[in-house]
Amino acid sequence: MSPQAQGHLAMLLFSALVAGSFSLGSMVANEISPAALNAVRFALAAVVIGIAAVTTTGVSRSAFAAPWRYFVLGGLFAAYFVLMFEGLKTAAPVSAAAVFTLTPVMAAVAGWFLLRQVTSPRMAIALAIGGAGALWVIFRADWSAFQAFEIGKGEIIYFWGCAAHAIYTPMVRKLNRGEPAVVFTLGMLLAGCTILIVYGWSDLRETDWLALPPIVWIGLGYLAVFASAATFVLLQFATLRLPSAKVMAYTYLTPSWVILWEIALGRGAPTGLVLVGIAMTVLALILLLEEGPEGPNTSQQAGSN
Repeated sequence: MSPQAQGHLAMLLFSALVAGSFSLGSMVANEISPAALNAVRFALAAVVIGIAAVTTTGVSRSAFAAPWRYFVLGGLFAAYFVLMFEGLKTAAPVSAAAVFTLTPVMAAVAGWFLLRQVTSPRMAIALAIGGAGALWVIFRADWSAFQAFEIGKGEIIYFWGCAAHAIYTPMVRKLNRGEPAVVFTLGMLLAGCTILIVYGWSDLRETDWLALPPIVWIGLGYLAVFASAATFVLLQFATLRLPSAKVMAYTYLTPSWVILWEIALGRGAPTGLVLVGIAMTVLALILLLEEGPEGPNTSQQAGSN
């Protein structure tokens, strides 16, 4: 299997795991502050990834050379998660999900500025089709719901979080110096956890941890192991093999995965019209999968890191 195919499979699993965090995340969002939640989330994920790193590739001292790299990446991802939860305090989930679909386009722009990755016409068409399909799914083929969309404070806050997420993707490739994905992820998690502890120290102290309902701990467990540790490794793995725009294009699958999660939880199946949007996101991914070999600039970037 080619490195590009491995990257696509990693992002397919990534999108499914991220989608699973939406249901549990919404159940704990109002029970704990965003900074405190994500500080613990990063800490738990660092423990899981640390164990995985020690038992697989090992962790050498040289892997943590130039630690500022990890603080840049950890800061970007910590900003995304905190701003996401801050935005969801006032933004409706539908509106926030619509903002999230802007991430692949922003990643393509960031990829050009940071790595000079060029988005081909075919990839641009795929991004456009995927974006339209995702919006179709998000608004459940309801034109009145789309017309009711308004940009509020929460959406603006979350937009900046998505911008941080989009910049993070090409920065992984730019800052990686050949470290294994699991080790590189560990460095990012430790740095992000440190940033969140400093930023959210007052929230951490004020949270009554013993009084938190069980669902918070269940949610934290899933967020730390599956939606953090596993997805961080998958994202690091994929970004070293695919252009930033292709990596972030898989975010278009998230609404479709969410629907599957909802069906699995017994919350009903989508209407026939919504399935049109799902088909559009799948078509977008097929266009990406069938695109020719990566350009020379991409190959040089992957080999130099």
